[in-house]
Amino acid sequence: MTDEQLMVQVKTGYLQQMSALFERYHRRLYGFFFRLTYDQAVSEDLTQNVFERVLRYRSTYNEAYSFQAWVFQIARNVRAEYQKKRIRQATEPFEPKFDTRLVDDGPGAQLEKKEKLRLLEQALQHLKEEQREILLLTRFQGMKYSEVAQLLNCSEGAVKVKVYRAMRQLRTIYLKAYEH
Repeated sequence: MTDEQLMVQVKTGYLQQMSALFERYHRRLYGFFFRLTYDQAVSEDLTQNVFERVLRYRSTYNEAYSFQAWVFQIARNVRAEYQKKRIRQATEPFEPKFDTRLVDDGPGAQLEKKEKLRLLEQALQHLKEEQREILLLTRFQGMKYSEVAQLLNCSEGAVKVKVYRAMRQLRTIYLKAYEH
């Protein structure tokens, strides 16, 4: 079944189908949040909040649109609310934490691969939030430009330009870090 078909069933009261959507999206949402917050506990909480909202607002889902775009719009809203709350609380300064679950720790893992991933994570931290978000959606989550355009309420061409600029900036930051 497609994501859209599963969500239609959830919308009509077959809540057990939510488990399939959770299995398909919880890791992706966690990765999205982690690369924006660099905090494992916060990322887990935000991921859980997304699925709570999917259930709460299931009646608003429009099957004519991509479920992926809809769920990531919810994720963006959850993150925006978290940021507002965090600013109001004036929490401690930002300190990124590297999540080792994002690295393959199997027997074939190489130290160089881990180092490159660490440098990439650091480079992502130095991007503007808008640039980091667009790369996370298109490159890490694999969303189509048309879905991201729908999500950001802009044209597909604008998304392409934003991705190009963000990739160029990420490449520059990464190469500077890699040289050292």
